[in-house]
Amino acid sequence: MRITILGGGVIGVASAYWLQQQGHQVTVLERREGAGLETSWGNGAIIHVSSVQPWAAPGVPMKVLKWLGQEDAPMLLRPSALPRMWRWGLGFLLASGAGRHKAGALSNLELALLSARSMAEIRDATGVQYDYAGHCVLKTFADAATLEAAALAHEQLAPFGLVTERLDRAGCVAREPVLAGVAPEALAGALYFPQDEVGDCNKFSQGLAAWCAARGADFRFGVTVRELIVRGGRVVGAETDQGAVEADAVVVALGSHTPAMLRKHGISVPIYPVKGLSVTAPRSVWPEGPRHAILDDAHKFALTPLGDRYRIVGSAEVADYDTTPSPARIGALMKNVGKLFPQLAEAHAAPGAVQWAGLRPMVPDGRPRIGATRIPGLYLNSGHGHTGWTMAAGSGRRLAEVFAARANAPAAVA
Repeated sequence: MRITILGGGVIGVASAYWLQQQGHQVTVLERREGAGLETSWGNGAIIHVSSVQPWAAPGVPMKVLKWLGQEDAPMLLRPSALPRMWRWGLGFLLASGAGRHKAGALSNLELALLSARSMAEIRDATGVQYDYAGHCVLKTFADAATLEAAALAHEQLAPFGLVTERLDRAGCVAREPVLAGVAPEALAGALYFPQDEVGDCNKFSQGLAAWCAARGADFRFGVTVRELIVRGGRVVGAETDQGAVEADAVVVALGSHTPAMLRKHGISVPIYPVKGLSVTAPRSVWPEGPRHAILDDAHKFALTPLGDRYRIVGSAEVADYDTTPSPARIGALMKNVGKLFPQLAEAHAAPGAVQWAGLRPMVPDGRPRIGATRIPGLYLNSGHGHTGWTMAAGSGRRLAEVFAARANAPAAVA
């Protein structure tokens, strides 16, 4: 089957890999000059099997309203975005109930575990290099009560495959010595997640795309998709700024831009962009820094050693499609990092440091949309929000399973 994938981020590339493994003829259309250059470029670099719970959770809507307009808020909802996202916001509110939140967490955990296994298979099969490291993710807590609550929440997922180890302060320092320098009132303990991994999503996307291309996949960069081609009620390709691309099936993996591609065909997908910020700085700003990725609960940031760099993230901003890093938000992020690690307080200003912003494609209930649509020949792999890197390999595999199931379905009896 000729399958065209719209979007060359990590979701589109992983989809291409698994579909090619099934023997399909795959074409990927990407408007940028290479794979993984938008939301896949500057994410937190952690494959979070441990952190797939939907953001829509009991109590979160009230927190977001309380943070309205606060530049240093962990999740900033700009008032200007409210008129355009009321329907999405209503969905978020409904998904925040305890029952729906738990169902979303279990569904996402299943996909994340599949993705972790799939990533291991891809590494073994392709040899793609992307600064991978395993067994190196800690989440630190400032007080015992918060640590206890988090440990109990994670333990509820243990019967479904999540592995968590609780550490006291001494255990934290034994695992990550730089934590010895953190003030006692800022570190009561941590959760260690042995299933989590670290890796550069951009390097993975580009390396896997090159591997697939060397085996016949057609990656077309610098190509802008204008619209889907529909004939006889079926999607049969895509119209681009460089002409039509015919296909037997089309997969839309355009992240936050997915709704615009589908809207004119009567398909509504509740995806809204939530801007994330990151700072990538050379390891030389703190050569003796941590070996582990550290997520700090109190100050809402993640610090990830990534090869010869550090990646620092910790912001969510609802502000439409603007991808300009806000100086105020960058400043707030670095201030929070500096409270725990003063060696990194000015890392954003170091020579070679990159300040970046990207758009997470968020759905209200936090569960990505993967599979066929009501229009024959049209498929989705989008809406992963903050879990795109975590779920990419598994999402591509699950999409390929949808194609395989349809191909193997018994023929209809006339």
